[in-house]
Amino acid sequence: MNTSVAKPSKNWIKIGAKFLPFADAASEDLPLSRLLRLSLFQISVGMALALLIGTLNRVMIVELHVPAALVAVMVSLPLLFAPFRAIIGFRSDHHRSHLGWRRVPYIWMGTLLQFGGFAIMPFALLVLGGLGQASHAPAWVGDLGAGMAFLLVGAGLHTTQTVGLALATDLAPPQDRPKVVGLMYVMLLLGIIMSSMVFGYVLEDFSPGNLIRTVQGAAVITISLNVIALWKQEGRSRSRQPGADEQDPDFMASFKLFCNGENAVRRLWAIGLGTLAFSMEDILLEPFGGEILGFSVAQTTYLTAVLALGGLTGFAWASHVLGRGGDPFKMASRGAMVGIPAFIAVIFSAPQASASLFTLGVVFIGFGAGLFGHGTLTATMDSAPPGQAGLALGAWGAVQASTAGAAMALGGIIRDLAAQFTESAMAYSTVYSIEVVLLLLTVLIMNPLVKTKP
Repeated sequence: MNTSVAKPSKNWIKIGAKFLPFADAASEDLPLSRLLRLSLFQISVGMALALLIGTLNRVMIVELHVPAALVAVMVSLPLLFAPFRAIIGFRSDHHRSHLGWRRVPYIWMGTLLQFGGFAIMPFALLVLGGLGQASHAPAWVGDLGAGMAFLLVGAGLHTTQTVGLALATDLAPPQDRPKVVGLMYVMLLLGIIMSSMVFGYVLEDFSPGNLIRTVQGAAVITISLNVIALWKQEGRSRSRQPGADEQDPDFMASFKLFCNGENAVRRLWAIGLGTLAFSMEDILLEPFGGEILGFSVAQTTYLTAVLALGGLTGFAWASHVLGRGGDPFKMASRGAMVGIPAFIAVIFSAPQASASLFTLGVVFIGFGAGLFGHGTLTATMDSAPPGQAGLALGAWGAVQASTAGAAMALGGIIRDLAAQFTESAMAYSTVYSIEVVLLLLTVLIMNPLVKTKP
């Protein structure tokens, strides 16, 4: 009887491990239910990214008539905190508190910062756009309020994500850590996809009231998800309390040790250049769809979900290949090569007035970015010194997020400058063409890394 029951159970386990993505990331110490609950913080981060990069940039440009250059600067403000991700990760590696926690205080503070930014954001945006009674407020109030809201969300987002990934790495057995980090980023993309669909549905009929309800609803959901994610995840330890005998290491010495690893500097340059290439279009795809191809607010919001779906597919494929011992640098290089024809498809969708060609290009931009992101992330994790998971993830996130912010700002500025000398469609295509060149350069820089696998 027991044998007849055990055999089907083993078969189901084999099927689950084969067809359920990242099911093998779970372990006895970190069961799948606990791992999925922890990953809820990535859902909240994905929701914030979908709102900032997807929905709000379209609303600000098209509905609120804010100049694209100002929108690019506003959306890139959260990334001013990106260079501090390495420091945040390092500090959470060695944090001491009377409660005996290292990671939880940082994640909670990041959650509160996100909540505060979302709470004031919709009102600041209405003042910035001069809608209704907000039109009587001084212009500087809208600029200052919107800037402060984006900065608060950015500080919270980067703190929560960096330390949350480090906590996931702490809880997972060493051999499963790359799979766990991969699962976390898949949940991030799922958060982007689901949030984009919800935001698109809610804002189908745009109004100031709907904007306020949507953004403040995101604030409440963020704090709720993160509380559930953190509940009883990190154990307390007396050794982490202030006054313990262990001496805290120096950040610069630890970072120098990390940079002295094999190909570390070239790897960071490749991450930065590739991210620059994949991010300049982030705030332009939805305005491009609305202005050039005539998409509605809901349709352009769904583009964020399409982009994330492509990224999710790329991330899942990369996990499958890298799980079998594939070269992460080769995977990242292939991602850059996939992005080249994808951007060319987007460029040609304007003269052809083809929504399907544009959507196909967006899908493969996400797919290429997923391959590139997983490859560089896996290479970074493989090179992390013992006991410095927070520093390693922080360094990867600092370079990746900093260049993404610079790319979004540059994308909007270049588009506005080009629009003064040519038609609107050509102005967008100028940015996409620059991204094609940057992807070619990324492939060239990564070539030695592919040949000299660490």
